[in-house]
Amino acid sequence: MIKLSFKFLLYSVFAIAPLIANEPVKHYEPTWNSLSNRKTPQWLREGKFGIYTHWGVYSVPAQGPNGTWYSYSIYNSPNGPERKYQEKTYGPLEKFGYKDFIPMFTGEKFNAEEWADLFQKSGARFAGPVAVHHDGFCMWDTKYSEWNSLKMGPKRDVVGELAKAIKKRDMKFVTAFNHAENWFFFPTTNKNLDCGDPRYSGLYGPIHAPNEPLSKAFLDDWKNKIFEVVDKYDPDFIWFDFGLSMINDRYKQEMLAYFYNNAEKNHKEVVVTYKYHQLPPGAGLLDWEQGQESELTYYAHR
Repeated sequence: MIKLSFKFLLYSVFAIAPLIANEPVKHYEPTWNSLSNRKTPQWLREGKFGIYTHWGVYSVPAQGPNGTWYSYSIYNSPNGPERKYQEKTYGPLEKFGYKDFIPMFTGEKFNAEEWADLFQKSGARFAGPVAVHHDGFCMWDTKYSEWNSLKMGPKRDVVGELAKAIKKRDMKFVTAFNHAENWFFFPTTNKNLDCGDPRYSGLYGPIHAPNEPLSKAFLDDWKNKIFEVVDKYDPDFIWFDFGLSMINDRYKQEMLAYFYNNAEKNHKEVVVTYKYHQLPPGAGLLDWEQGQESELTYYAHR
């Protein structure tokens, strides 16, 4: 049975200025000066309403007030309700870890065309999946990790199938990325649990001390996965969670320049959303998830 949770992205038209027509094609350099003059696409100003979906390995247990954080809760809160449910239902965590849900994540009823029909009928103008959540499991055919939905679980390229179905309906395609948070999501130094076994580091993240800064290998992997999705599926909208705060500026700059230059090459308008102050004003569109500003801010001119 497929379990879905939907988040609705709503943007005030009063906070977004019109896109200037007939702007010349430009090339973006990986610097904040070059990247901080973005205008919000007209299609987003007019669209106002879109959907992105959380569907992944966490949909198998489907427990807790925020089910997408189930894996974090069972490993980091030993006395919490999710851990108690896990051990009551599946046995000790030392013997049945999060990775053991993957064969149960079969997705036998997943139908990208049905999903896209539902999005369209709801009135959404843009839609798409979380490409990779904090848990590290990639929902596309990636060369950067064997822990992906084509090789394991449903053995389907979920992002690819949804990209095709959503674009076919003249909707804009969204991909969300939460994989920066994978660095802190699991206690990888705990050798009693599978997350501390280097054989599973491709899913749980490299073994590192709790306060250790992100490694170059991890940052390269973060960037390369986004580049791959851009190259293979050409999203119109990239949504980032709060993990951008941990990413070195150079990596964020290179990622944004790559995405924006790819869009210029394809003559399309794209958008990147971010939280808090994790990008400079103008480099993307500020996203308030379950929140708002108390007064008019300097973001209004975008």
